[in-house]
Amino acid sequence: MNLHGIWAIYRFEMARFGRTIWTSLMVPVITTSLYFIVFGSAIGSQMQQVSDVPYGAFIVPGLMLLAIFSESILNASLGIYMPKFTGTIYELLSAPLTPLETVLGYVGAAATKSVAIGLVILATAYLFVDLPIAHPLAMIGYLVLVAVAFCLFGFAIGIWANGFEQLQVIPLLVVTPLTFLGGAFYSVQILPEPWRTVTLFNPVVYLINGFRWTFFGTADVGLGISLIVTMGFTAACLAWIGWIFSTGWRLKS
Repeated sequence: MNLHGIWAIYRFEMARFGRTIWTSLMVPVITTSLYFIVFGSAIGSQMQQVSDVPYGAFIVPGLMLLAIFSESILNASLGIYMPKFTGTIYELLSAPLTPLETVLGYVGAAATKSVAIGLVILATAYLFVDLPIAHPLAMIGYLVLVAVAFCLFGFAIGIWANGFEQLQVIPLLVVTPLTFLGGAFYSVQILPEPWRTVTLFNPVVYLINGFRWTFFGTADVGLGISLIVTMGFTAACLAWIGWIFSTGWRLKS
């Protein structure tokens, strides 16, 4: 394996992150604070607890994943789209790197940025609520898994997109609405039928509830099915990227 090549891509992408690090870190801090002011204070005053968890603490896993989803897709898609946009993608394709090594460099850097932002949001949350973490190692592992999965998804979107506008289509029109409708700020159990059953067809429900389980040891859906859905999504993204590199679809044209 070409570790030098992987490190070169990783270092280049992290340098881009370093040039805007204060903006990248301050935005989630401000956004998280506003969410706690609006949701935690306004709604939390009317809804004291959800599933025996204080409402302010209950929304933290959803807040973290909301940021992870958007940041992972944005960072990974821009990382591979910019070489396409500038025409340097051919230098990358002719470099002594396998598709796996290329993906490891770009996705590894994007996932590092996303996990860092997720941890910043977690630290900010402690300024507002007393937040227990029942399974800290599982929480870190699940956070990394979700970040990698959506970075793979974003990497594929960056190859698919033919313009900067298309980079925003799926995150804004698909991922964000599914996140808000996936139990990020409420329990699925409080929904009346048939909406409760309909919500269970939203895959984001399982990602959020699996992550929520690592905090509180309880969730609306079982941990096992949450892991299956998360790993299935990761495998689907890997298969999509593998097909892209094997056919050269939108990569060599």
